[in-house]
Amino acid sequence: MTAAATPQANVQERRRDLGETLLALKDQRQKTLTTYCHLTGVSAPDQSVADGMKDIAPVALQEFLNIMVDYIAMGHFSVYQRIIEGKERRGAVKQAAEVAYPGIGETTDVMVEFNDKYENFDGASSDQAVLKEDLSRLGEMFAIRGELEDEIIEALLG
Repeated sequence: MTAAATPQANVQERRRDLGETLLALKDQRQKTLTTYCHLTGVSAPDQSVADGMKDIAPVALQEFLNIMVDYIAMGHFSVYQRIIEGKERRGAVKQAAEVAYPGIGETTDVMVEFNDKYENFDGASSDQAVLKEDLSRLGEMFAIRGELEDEIIEALLG
């Protein structure tokens, strides 16, 4: 292999790896949203959680929390960290990140707070109403985050 071919091969390999990482992130997001919808009984995360929703079982909530935390971590450590550290040189990606990061940071904060609040949830009836309100807000955060992530993904793939 010639010296001139090596940089091109590295670029192609990085693009392939990036594509695989972004696909994995989108898959993890879909898994998180699907689990959320099953947990709440809604068909889309931006719908309001119904007042008549059945009580949430602690085991089901813990499964959801684990999946959600994996999703948050994957986005941060697999995609956003590279941009945050300044390793991304493309202007379109930097610009998309400047616009999207404040909202992604806000949604991350809400998701982490939700996880912290409910990581020891015991299913008590007295806590169910507040949980349902918090799940409704969380659904709104998923919708916002998905749109913002898609902007960054589009820039990265662009």
